[in-house]
Amino acid sequence: MEPGTSCGALLRELQQIWAEVGESEGEKNKALLDIERECLEVYRRKVDDANRTRVQLHQSVAAKEAEVASLMATLGEHKLYLKKDKGVVPLKEQLATVAPVLESLKCKKEERIKQFSNIRSQIEKIRFELSEYNDQGDDPSSLAAEEHDLSMRKLNSYQTQLRALQKDKSERLRKVLEYINEVHSLCGVLGIDFGSTVHEVHPSLHQNGVEQSRNISNSTLEGLASTIYKLKAERKSRIHKAREIMESLCQLWKLMDSPEEEKRQFSNVMSSLILPEEGITSPGVLSEETIEKMEFEVERLTRLKTSRLKEIVMKRRAELEAICQNAHIEPDVSTAPEQTDALIDSGLIDPSELLANIESQILKAKEESLSRKDIMDRINRWIAACDEEAWLEEYNQDPKRYSAGRGAHINLKRAEKARILVRKIPSMVDDLINRTFAWENARNKPFLYDGVSITIG
Repeated sequence: MEPGTSCGALLRELQQIWAEVGESEGEKNKALLDIERECLEVYRRKVDDANRTRVQLHQSVAAKEAEVASLMATLGEHKLYLKKDKGVVPLKEQLATVAPVLESLKCKKEERIKQFSNIRSQIEKIRFELSEYNDQGDDPSSLAAEEHDLSMRKLNSYQTQLRALQKDKSERLRKVLEYINEVHSLCGVLGIDFGSTVHEVHPSLHQNGVEQSRNISNSTLEGLASTIYKLKAERKSRIHKAREIMESLCQLWKLMDSPEEEKRQFSNVMSSLILPEEGITSPGVLSEETIEKMEFEVERLTRLKTSRLKEIVMKRRAELEAICQNAHIEPDVSTAPEQTDALIDSGLIDPSELLANIESQILKAKEESLSRKDIMDRINRWIAACDEEAWLEEYNQDPKRYSAGRGAHINLKRAEKARILVRKIPSMVDDLINRTFAWENARNKPFLYDGVSITIG
């Protein structure tokens, strides 16, 4: 059949052919009925096809609208898509309208899921850092439930929660770092390994990896606070011990007259121990090694002390005897060399106590020597006058005293001076006795000159 040929033209052509052929009316009618039936079947198929297409479009539009509604509910959107009157708008136009809206919502959902995932990841990470256990990980059921509510209200709620957690984390991290710095300082002073100390509180506190998160949970903060308390108690104990050892060490240095080279190795410790407790920050100044070193030095000096002290005791006793001899005082017999040797050798007395006793006697002897100076000067002048008197007697008995021999002129002058001095002896004696009595009355004890009273007889 040529294009553009109508059904009427074809029917006329068919009737013409039948006329030429001589078909009967019955055959013609039958043929026409067949043609009509076949046409109806073709129309029916076309109607069925069109109806199926319409149903599919209805279903597709309904499904997409339902998905749009679901996404809008999930995203909390209410004004993105407005339905038109279905009786007015063809189905294909409805489908063309809803399809881009659906795609836009799907893209928005994916973006919103990423936002939720990101913020949830941050929240879970911080919660892990604040947790008591290392069980970081999202709950699958929680994440699945999350997709049913992707609204901005829910997102804002998470953002508020995240900000609160970040603030809490910031405060805790500041406190943890403050505690860690204090532990580091205390460990340095005490010579204790910092790494193992904080590792006992929590392993994450001494891991330097960039990806490693420090645990800042309550138990970690409590553990660090407890560690600091223990370290401070240990510091207090060591300071007390070190100060006691240093006091003994200083006494031994003074006693042994130790050179500066020996003291210099402990200069840092000495300068630190005079500071208040919180001011002692020098690394290792209170370490066990430093304290043991000080104890060893005390033990070493103590071993040397007995022999050295014996020498010092004898030296100071000699000084005492020299002072007493110069002042004509009898030295205290309790520290006489014979007795001190025996006491030190027997161990019945601490040499330092004996030395302190001698030092006291030296001080007392110096004070008494000073108080006796006025009388001693007069005694010395009296003795000198008596010596001149004795010389004058010998001179007067010498028959050759007026000879013109060598030195006669000098002796003559000396004799003149001696006679003047001798005449003063009685007044010198009276003055000496009066001053001596005054001295004795003031001190309620006799004035002895080499153990003898000068006022008796």
